[in-house]
Amino acid sequence: MKIDAIVLREIRMPLVQPFQTSFGTTTDRRIMLVEIKAEGFIGWGECVAGEHPYFSDETIDTAWLVTAQELAPALASADPEHGGKCPGIFRQVRGHRMAKAALENAIWDLEAQMRGIPLAELLGGIREVIPCGVSIGIQSTMEKQLSEIEKELAAGYQRIKLKCKPGWDVKMFEAVRTRWPNITLSCDANSAYRMNDIEHLVSFDDFDLLMIEQPLWSDDFYFHSLLQKRLDTAICLDESIRNRRDALAAIEMESCRIINIKNGRVGGFSEAIAVHNAAEERGIPVWCGGMLETGIGRSHNIALSSLENFLLPGDVSASKRYWKEDIIEPEVTVSSKGEITVPQSIGRGFGVREDLIKQLTVRKEEIRALAFA
Repeated sequence: MKIDAIVLREIRMPLVQPFQTSFGTTTDRRIMLVEIKAEGFIGWGECVAGEHPYFSDETIDTAWLVTAQELAPALASADPEHGGKCPGIFRQVRGHRMAKAALENAIWDLEAQMRGIPLAELLGGIREVIPCGVSIGIQSTMEKQLSEIEKELAAGYQRIKLKCKPGWDVKMFEAVRTRWPNITLSCDANSAYRMNDIEHLVSFDDFDLLMIEQPLWSDDFYFHSLLQKRLDTAICLDESIRNRRDALAAIEMESCRIINIKNGRVGGFSEAIAVHNAAEERGIPVWCGGMLETGIGRSHNIALSSLENFLLPGDVSASKRYWKEDIIEPEVTVSSKGEITVPQSIGRGFGVREDLIKQLTVRKEEIRALAFA
């Protein structure tokens, strides 16, 4: 495809309510959107890097710099055949996977539009609906925590994931299980624990959790493998899995029994599909994690979640959980059964509210293909 221009935008959106994890609280999001114009079509991508280098070493500012100076010029001059060519185009730039994902996913969006098929079909998806779970941040009181769970169960979500950290775990699990002994429950530590917490972590087995997500270091396989041998509960790795090779290493070392695939964390659809396939071949179920995306990134997650081995409810929840007003139409909704219907229309299946995006834009930069011809 012949790329005419790549437009970077920073928009700012307040969350409906603060979202707290073991490494901090988010109340507002600075978000980098990518708009790629090619042959009369427009593809959209979203960079999920945060405001601070807490979840990963990327931030929106590092992503903007690397995209504007390195990745976008390389892509604009390459005329890629399809999204799967992007990893090769970007290979000279080490890391910066969230920045790469924003561009690559926009190319997949473009290709789906040009071919006149749904994005999910282009990716190889087979599901017409996807099961949805919900991630609930750390609340200020136990009463508030239980109230949030009650609200999301009433909305139909099939799995409740609770953020946890030392001092906010066992008593919370006890309170939740006392009230709801049979719901599907998991927890996410975001690397908050260490090996001297091992006996404490083993006590999590008492609460019939679907999984314990990333309890130890964000770059670790070895100590997770030691911990998994002590646990009956499955460990799910998130931050540790950056690519297919990491997935294979973690599976071989028995560091986990479940893998969370985040599109931005692994660098885009190409690597996400590779991780999915590697896990499927080895009998390891996967699910799609969320990064407080707008509807653009959320629509990409829906398409990805339609692949066969996304066997567990992901964190792809409704727009209204995070945004008073989303930047897509229609907004993402979840049925009373806790499911999202995978769009069957061309491309991502959701329109982009360009007027609203323009109102929210605080920074913009355009990279034109002619400048690199």
